[in-house]
Amino acid sequence: MSERFKTGATVYAKDGKSFVVEAVDGGTVYCSSEGGTEMEFPLATLMTEAEWASRADGRRDAIYTKLRQSRVYASTSHKLDSAVATQLLTKAERLTAGLIDFAAYRTATRVLTDNHDQEQVATLSIVKARDIYDAAKPEVRASLLAEVLLTEPAMLMKAVQLGDNVLRNLIDKGLAAHGNAFEDFCDRPRK
Repeated sequence: MSERFKTGATVYAKDGKSFVVEAVDGGTVYCSSEGGTEMEFPLATLMTEAEWASRADGRRDAIYTKLRQSRVYASTSHKLDSAVATQLLTKAERLTAGLIDFAAYRTATRVLTDNHDQEQVATLSIVKARDIYDAAKPEVRASLLAEVLLTEPAMLMKAVQLGDNVLRNLIDKGLAAHGNAFEDFCDRPRK
């Protein structure tokens, strides 16, 4: 158990305060705070940096609940055909790898910003944002994709019927408006 806490390592109490390990003796960890105050804790009450970073944060989990319940995922004001919207989403993902992940992430980022939770954007999971996005109706997802691409949903729906080259041009034009944001996003690990 003492191998878990090495001398000089940073550990965290359950309230989030950090301490530096001075020594470990049996089931007790002797620590000092940033101000120099010496304290002792039972082993079971402390977490390593890795454990602290990976813990289930109630606030972080609440963010995903807020995202799921957001109005942007509930409906769209645009009258879109569900079957054509499904085709659009399938073709868009095939034509531009990572586009739907990008749309899901940008939508989640917008919702968090609108809810004054922008500090949570840094910890936002691309995978969880995509899961929430995928749970919405196809016409809602198509509308959100159009919003990210700065175009009208009807134009994207029509492009599905006109062919891949027309759709690819609309996608490229929409992504160009984001500068390097899409390329930077594609380089990020999916977590």
